[in-house]
Amino acid sequence: MKRQWDATELVEHFTLIPEEVALLENKSEENRLGFAVLLKFFQMEAKFPRTRQEVPKLVVAYIASLLGLSPRLYKQYEWEGRTFERHRAEIREFFGFREFTVLDGEELKAWLCEKVLTYERQQSHLESASYKRLRELKLEPPTPERLERLIRSAVTTTEKKFCTNILGQLSLFSLRKMDALLDTKDGFDDDESHFRQSVFNFLKSDPGRTSLQSIFKEISKLQCIRDLQLPLNLFDLVPPKIVNHYRRRASAETPRELRRHPVSIRYTLVAAFCWQRSQEITDSLVELLVQIIHGINARAERRVDKELLEEFKRVDNKPRLLFEIANASAEVVNATLAVRKKSIWGEGTTACASDSKKFGSWDQNLMTEWHIRYGGRGVMIYWHVEKKSACIYSQLKTCSSSEVGAMIQGLLHHCTDMEVKKNYVDTHGQNEIAYAFCRLLGFDLMPRIKRIGDKKLSLPFADQKQDYPNLQPILKSAIDWELIRQQYDQMIKYATALRLGTTEADNILKRFSRSTVQHPTHKALNELGKAVKTIFLCHYLHSEALRREIHEGLNVVEQWNGANTFIFYGKNSEIATNRLDEQELSVLCLHLLQMCLVYINTLMIQKVLADPVWMKRMTHEDLRALTPLIWKHVNPYGTFHLNMNERLELDAA
Repeated sequence: MKRQWDATELVEHFTLIPEEVALLENKSEENRLGFAVLLKFFQMEAKFPRTRQEVPKLVVAYIASLLGLSPRLYKQYEWEGRTFERHRAEIREFFGFREFTVLDGEELKAWLCEKVLTYERQQSHLESASYKRLRELKLEPPTPERLERLIRSAVTTTEKKFCTNILGQLSLFSLRKMDALLDTKDGFDDDESHFRQSVFNFLKSDPGRTSLQSIFKEISKLQCIRDLQLPLNLFDLVPPKIVNHYRRRASAETPRELRRHPVSIRYTLVAAFCWQRSQEITDSLVELLVQIIHGINARAERRVDKELLEEFKRVDNKPRLLFEIANASAEVVNATLAVRKKSIWGEGTTACASDSKKFGSWDQNLMTEWHIRYGGRGVMIYWHVEKKSACIYSQLKTCSSSEVGAMIQGLLHHCTDMEVKKNYVDTHGQNEIAYAFCRLLGFDLMPRIKRIGDKKLSLPFADQKQDYPNLQPILKSAIDWELIRQQYDQMIKYATALRLGTTEADNILKRFSRSTVQHPTHKALNELGKAVKTIFLCHYLHSEALRREIHEGLNVVEQWNGANTFIFYGKNSEIATNRLDEQELSVLCLHLLQMCLVYINTLMIQKVLADPVWMKRMTHEDLRALTPLIWKHVNPYGTFHLNMNERLELDAA
């Protein structure tokens, strides 16, 4: 029984009706209260509480108030003895129940084998089904220990019958091949860990990073499974839950543990594992191919973008200056990425963080707006900054523009050599549409979630709500997979338009929100986004390392915003113009200058740490905290004389 009840629930479920009050006559005060508590508990749960503490205090207090008694009398009620047994018998008779017998146990076991275990093996579900069945038959449940023994006996009987049936369908050739799978003597060489592993352990391994080698590895796994020559219809009549149950059991055991099982169980476990693993490997092969194709497309698109940019520069009467500065910023980013030493900065990253910063600006133009959250008139600059402070993209936006649209735009069209796979955003930079588009475009959206207690999880299917009794307060409606299937082609068209640059994310989002009637593709994207968001929230709650990773990424972009004020300090950091091209010029110049600061600092830090004495003093935590975005050594004031014929004594090789 749950512990918390509100006033409405107490009145609805625990109010005594006249027939129930009549049962309390000729009883002492403590017996009246104890009997009434047992009566209402049994009415709710169809069983008696095992201990006094099993009944919530709120329930006891409410029933005591109905009887005009003190709740303290409940502690004086004897929880064993003839009086207690007599009270239980009266309650059973009142509700038409009887005690559980040995014959009832055999019938319950037969019912479980026939009706439940064919489709379900999870212990909690079996217990729930047993209690429901006993309530329907008006039988007082046995003790939890006895019920557990009955369930275990039913599971053993069903499993023996099921495994014997599966074994009878397997050929002698397949059985010998399965024995070879579990043999640890003749295995594969593991290139990474330099030891020999059984073929079974090889089949359990993950595909690894996206590469041709991973594809060949997955193909060899698939061939190993096909060599078993399992019957094509081996598990066709078996519910997927049951196959998955045996597959998970096999995955959790070593080859030695599997060999110790009885013959029928051993071969059923291996067959179920290989059956499902074949499907999983096929799916992972498709996923790997899609990722490789996406990577080829992304590199090809960047090459095309550069070629188009070169063509555009050759056209007369165009504002070439903006493009030259934007291109210079991209070149500085590429140079920074290329010059980094792995021993200092670590391996190259595929993650960036994005966030916006408000700048004050003149207000006689179409870009300047009043900012609701920060207050004051101004514009927003949206930055995409990778984990070692290299800003790969900047955008000038209005205060009311969508951060989701800006985030997607920067991920797709940053024109640098960085390959982005993850993007960290703050809470206001994510919604269901963002999750959906990032999934379709091949990015992992990883937001920092504030007030996570208010978030809801979407159910995969409507009939699964009762499967998660402890999650009821945070569950909401099920995902409409049929709508996603119907609108899948349209969603792909929108995602392709974004990737090719034929439209901007802001335009798509405005189109969806323009009408009071929700667009069907918009609905489908919301449904897909709910699915991706639910998966992410589960990972976010489960993994402290993931939360730490997201916080670290967003701290970098916050530090980048902090450096903006140091560099862009003139006229109180206000963009002092009403012309759009001059506003964009200010933003691009800030981006270029701050990126140059990061590039020079990177070279200076590497020059210092080239000395072994300094490098030895650096601990792991020192290197993790090291950043090239520092400016205490820079004097922003005074006159600076540039000599383009001289270079700093810094090694960029």
